[in-house]
Amino acid sequence: MTSRWVLPLLFVAAVGMACGGNPPQKAAGPSKIKIYDPRTKETTMVDKVIKSEEEWKKELTPEEYRIARQAGTERAFANAYWDNHDKGMYYCKCCGTALFASDTKFDSGTGWPSFFDAVSKDNVKLVSDHSLMMERIEVRCAKCDAHLGHLFDDGPKPTGQRYCMNSASMQFKKQ
Repeated sequence: MTSRWVLPLLFVAAVGMACGGNPPQKAAGPSKIKIYDPRTKETTMVDKVIKSEEEWKKELTPEEYRIARQAGTERAFANAYWDNHDKGMYYCKCCGTALFASDTKFDSGTGWPSFFDAVSKDNVKLVSDHSLMMERIEVRCAKCDAHLGHLFDDGPKPTGQRYCMNSASMQFKKQ
């Protein structure tokens, strides 16, 4: 009885390591969006970043491309920011949009950088993700549609949320 579940479980695990969500699609909809800039503390209308897959491949490393543009997932405890405790800001690796402040980062014990809130709800886009035979909420950059990670409802107060992000999709700038 248990043997019939071994292959499907191995398949789910392998797929989970390869792709964590839905690959970003060509942006449809408005060409301008609202983005919050924490440096100026202003929200402004900016152009969405739309590039071909070839352009992204030239700008990103193969690992960054796999994660940010193909909705992959990096290994737990083996990524750049899971244990980063420096003060600063996390920006989108693909377009430079501010995403998370270090004062919202917490140790979730998962091995990925986790935050209880985004810099602004305008800067991230939440998308329903039905991959891996379950329903999750995928988090993407609102400006360029890069896959960042997933959102869960098991975070600390005050939001109760856990933005479980991939380091390869972000760039940290120390304060």
